[in-house]
Formats: sequence, C-alpha cells, structure tokens
Amino acid sequence: MDDRIIIFDTTLRDGEQSPGATMNTAEKIRIASKLEDLGVDVIEAGFPAASPGDFDAVRQIASQITQSSVCGLARALPNDIRTCAEAVSVAKKPRLHTFVSTSDIHLEYQMRKSREEVLEIAHNAVSLAKSLCDDVEFSAMDASRSDRDYLCRVFETAIAAGARTLNIPDTVGYAIPEEFAALVSYVLKNTKNIDKAIVSVHCHNDLGLATANTLAAIRAGARQAEVAVNGIGERAGNTSFEEIVMALRTRNDLFKADTRIDTTKIYPVSRLVSMITGIMVQPNKAIVGANAFAHESGIHQDGMLKNPSTYEIMRPEAIGLHSSKLVLGKHSGKHAIKNYLKDMGYNLSDDELQGVFEKFKSLADRKKDITDEDLEALVNEGVLRSSDLFALEYLHISSGTTVDPIAHVKMLINGRSAEESCRGNGPIDAAYQAIAKLTRTSATLLRFSISALTDGTDAQGEVTVRLREGGLVALGRGSDLDIITASAKAYINGLNRLEYLKANPTSAPEAI
Repeated sequence: MDDRIIIFDTTLRDGEQSPGATMNTAEKIRIASKLEDLGVDVIEAGFPAASPGDFDAVRQIASQITQSSVCGLARALPNDIRTCAEAVSVAKKPRLHTFVSTSDIHLEYQMRKSREEVLEIAHNAVSLAKSLCDDVEFSAMDASRSDRDYLCRVFETAIAAGARTLNIPDTVGYAIPEEFAALVSYVLKNTKNIDKAIVSVHCHNDLGLATANTLAAIRAGARQAEVAVNGIGERAGNTSFEEIVMALRTRNDLFKADTRIDTTKIYPVSRLVSMITGIMVQPNKAIVGANAFAHESGIHQDGMLKNPSTYEIMRPEAIGLHSSKLVLGKHSGKHAIKNYLKDMGYNLSDDELQGVFEKFKSLADRKKDITDEDLEALVNEGVLRSSDLFALEYLHISSGTTVDPIAHVKMLINGRSAEESCRGNGPIDAAYQAIAKLTRTSATLLRFSISALTDGTDAQGEVTVRLREGGLVALGRGSDLDIITASAKAYINGLNRLEYLKANPTSAPEAI
C-alpha cells in the first residue's frame, strides 16, 4: 500500500451539497458507473438517512457497482447508521462512513457535549457500524481545528471499536499545507493503534488550498484522498479529483505514489458531471478547463511546435482529450455516432441512441460541423432529462427595435400540452414570463449566464441559470443554436430540478 493512494470519490454526496446541484437517482447511477470505469476505489454514494430518495439512490448504486466499494454516510446516530447499513448491504463491497465533531468550538456551540461524551458517542457509533458492516470509516469532523492529543484519543477509540479507515477532515478549509502535513504526521506518530487503520484526508477549498493540503498530507503518510470531480462540494468545494490524480501521476518522482485511475477517462467524466449538475467548469480550471491545454502566447506556440514538452507537463490525450477532433456532419451515420459517443464515455441504449441521432440530424442540417461539445449537449437534452415533469414543445418570439417582445410558448406539463403568450422587457424575459405562467412557479431567478460551446457564429449557445423557491436552490442548463431557445431550456431544466427537490426533501449533514 505504500505506493498506492486510495481514491475516495464524494461527488455524489458532498459534491451534491453544492447549492442547486441535487441529482436524481438515474443521474447518480450514470455518474457512479463512470466513476467505476475510471477506477475509483470508493464511491461515496450519498447520505441514506437524508430522504427516501437518497436511500433509494444509494441502494440502487450499491446493487449495480461491482468493482468499487460503495459507501454511505451516517451521523453518529443509531437510526442513521442502521439506515445506511441497509442501503449499502446489497453492495459487493459495502462501506459505512460515520462521523462526529471533535473540535472544541463544535463541541461547545454545535453539539453541546463534553470531550468524554463525544468519546463515548464515537465508540458506540463505530461499534454499531462494525456490527452491521465489516468496512467502517470514521471521520473526526473539524479535525484541523481540534486539539491534537484529544484527536488521537478519539481515533484510538474508533480503531478499538472496529474502524479501519480514519479520516482527518479540514472541514472548514482552515488548514495551511505545512500545518496539515504536521497534523497527519502527529496522528500517525501518536495514535497507539494506528497501524490497524488507513489514514484518509478530506479537504475543503475555502482558502483555495484543498489540493495543496491533500498532497501535503499524502507526503506525510496519508493513503486515502477524498475528492470530488471538478472540485464541486459544500461552499467553495472539495479537493479536485482530477488535480490529485494528475499531480500524483505527473510528479511521481516526488510522491513515489500513484492511483489505479484510468486517466484517459477523466475529461469525459468531468463533462458529464458538469452537464448533470449544471455547474460549469471555469475555463482556467486545472486539468479539465477549456484553456488547460490552450496556448496563445507566440513564445509558447513556438515552443509547442518544436516540442510540446516545452510548455505542457502532460499531454491532453492523458486525460481523454483528442489532440485532433473527428468532425461529424449531416452525412455521418448512426453507427459512427454510436462509436463516437462510446469513445466519449456514453453507452446508450438503442432507443436512447435513436433519439440522439434524430436530434443530431436536425442539428447537422443547421450547422456544418458537429463537435464533441455539440454531441454532449444532445445527449444531455435527449437522454439525461428524459423523465422531466416539464418539457418545451414550441417557442415563437416576436421582437425587434420597434416591436414589444412577445413570446408564445407551448409545453408538455406532466404529459399534457399547454400554451401561453406573454410580453416582456426582452425576448428572453417574455419567454420566461410565459413559462412561469404555464408552470405556475414562484421561483426567483438568481443568476443567468451565457457561453458558447464551440467557436464560430454557428456555435451552440449554452445558458446556465440559478433558481430559488422557498429554501430550495437549483441550477438549470440548456443549449441550442438559438440562444433564446437555450435560455428557455435552461429555465425549464431548473424548474424540473426544483420539482425534484420538492419531491425528495433532504436533511443532509454538514460536509465533513
């Protein structure tokens, strides 16, 4: 184990706690399948006690995943632990992950417990978990702000009760790399029975140091890294999956450790998570951002032409990017589309493929060249949203410098057709007014952003919205050659996500 780092992916649990990023069961299963293909060791599938929907999602993932361990999270409460154990019991490799706070500030203000009481809670929780599931992980929430000697006592107690993975979370993103490495070293040196457990770390990015802290912890002896695809998660997010994996691979000379991740599948999974959650990847994001392998400077371009290693420390092919893209057009057949989508990580059923192919032909009649991003958008529209409550059937806009914008919208609402016309301050506002009337929503639009998926004037536009209704927040995403249509699709997608949240209320714990 000295030279291999266990990758524990929490995209489906902590990542889902990003505002508006809630996923339905089908979306979670799709992502879990891709994480397994990547070679992820442990998939944290959710928090089963949060809601019946979360329980069902974890259980379905547990029943379908065979290569990766499937983990559920539980507070140190008997009902949480029993519910979690039931959800993961059908997994080939089940894991139960329980946690309790250990910092004095949490004990005093949140838990209102003494240190001795928390020691007893930790012992009882791990003992119960161990009686129900052989693989138990224990986390000391807010470990980076905990008294080190007390933290070691808690870990000794958890190991004695049966935990075989001990997680040191930087819950609030407070740690600095040197400090966090010292904490890991201290735990390894001063926890008497530490040889019976693997030390894990779970870092948050509040100071932009999650990846740095995790790498420092690995150099100090941690052998499990808890990460999320694209770095999504509570507040500023989690340690980025792709950054940890590629840092270990690229700088193996320094870390002398690697993972079992198939890095050539990183980029397609990044895109899939972005599309399902509606959270866009910033262009300058390390590894998977649009600019990560782009070179504009003349000096850089000159060096790249002479030898790519002058300005690239890794090749784009290493993460699944094509150095040269096969361009598809209206003469491409279904078999070519199927193979191309398979290379991108999409294994579609015959019915799903037929739906995407029909949309592809329609797009190809309007756009000369079809790119990867175009195909991903078609899959997103035609497959990932197939069970939505609301769907757009027709949109007509009248607008101009001398005309009041009017939108006529026809929608399917729970399978029944309805239409409405509304005026607005602009064409998009008019469309949104009509959609709001048809769906009878009271949601507030918090954010609206537009970007182009590809280059050129015929590029598909991609719109992202953030909606709030009551205490719920949801992201919506839509794409189309017509930016007004893309805007309508994004709004409707966001409303569908709100409906999902209403039907699947959660009581998720704070991120560990």
